[in-house]
Amino acid sequence: MFTGLVEAVGHVRAIERGAASSVLSIEAPSLMDGVRVGDSISTNGVCLTATRVDATGFRADVMRETLRRSSLGSLAPGSAVNLERAMPADGRFGGHIVSGHIDGTGRIAKVRREDVALWYDILAPSSITRYVVEKGSIVIDGVSLTVAKTNENGFSISMIPHTAHLTALGSKRAGDVVNLECDVIGKYVERLLGNRASPDAVGFAKPESNTREPTLSAEFLTRNGFM
Repeated sequence: MFTGLVEAVGHVRAIERGAASSVLSIEAPSLMDGVRVGDSISTNGVCLTATRVDATGFRADVMRETLRRSSLGSLAPGSAVNLERAMPADGRFGGHIVSGHIDGTGRIAKVRREDVALWYDILAPSSITRYVVEKGSIVIDGVSLTVAKTNENGFSISMIPHTAHLTALGSKRAGDVVNLECDVIGKYVERLLGNRASPDAVGFAKPESNTREPTLSAEFLTRNGFM
């Protein structure tokens, strides 16, 4: 699990492209203290497993599914990436719950300044925006941010100078593709409400069909003990 608070900005030093997968080599000397083979490292919001580690960086395998769902396939040698090690059990929880399992990608439509704030307008598909709420949390390239506005085609965030300076997001421009992870709580709530379970003949829970969207009504609340 991660928090969305970026610890360091690393750079891609090499990419080995296979038939359907890749191996990323990331240079990040400031991050490597205590990192071991097998550790999870959020790389632009994607949870990767370090397969080789040295004092200056790490290597990680990137499977086809990850390349298909993320922007990692568009990285090139020299590309900057946001990095965060997995949160220790006794660590401070400064961001929000981040799994590193992104939901998909969005595209920056516009970047603008408002005094010291840096605004990003993000275009995203409905499969992502359905979980995005104003003043809720969103992860963009591994950075935990607050949704400032929502619209039919996406959402906007307002980033403070500190975040822009310490992460690779500050160098993003209109047209750039970014990795997005929605707040996991909303997805679980939707799944549970859409799959109300009923006991089968031997006492196990058998999921009901989830072909229709859940409807919140007085009857639903009464039936489930809320009224």
